[in-house]
Amino acid sequence: MRRSTRSAGASPGAARDGGAGSSESGSATVLAVAFAGVLVFVALGLAGAVGVVVDHRRAQAAADLAALAGAAAAEPCSAAGRIAAANGARLVACRPEGVEVVVTVSVRSRAWAGRIVRITADARAGPG
Repeated sequence: MRRSTRSAGASPGAARDGGAGSSESGSATVLAVAFAGVLVFVALGLAGAVGVVVDHRRAQAAADLAALAGAAAAEPCSAAGRIAAANGARLVACRPEGVEVVVTVSVRSRAWAGRIVRITADARAGPG
């Protein structure tokens, strides 16, 4: 004797195609793809922001080292320029103020969508 597994009142194709909810078949896939797209967009934005922060830290380190080198040298701006270049930065300004030296350096950074921006940093150094 053969027994049917479908419930009373259900159409013959209800057990095969999902029944009354069959119009929503695949909606989870669409939501998953949309969610993955949002995650990729957010990840790209965060990667760009992190890159700019890292380049700012690099610029600040180069400025600090250039100011220290300038404060210890007989020709402060020449020494600051050499140290800035050795750290991947460009000396934008150098101003000896008595026994102290104030420098400004810049580095190139890739921002959102490959756009190139210049990030600057200032530092001051002198005898302690």
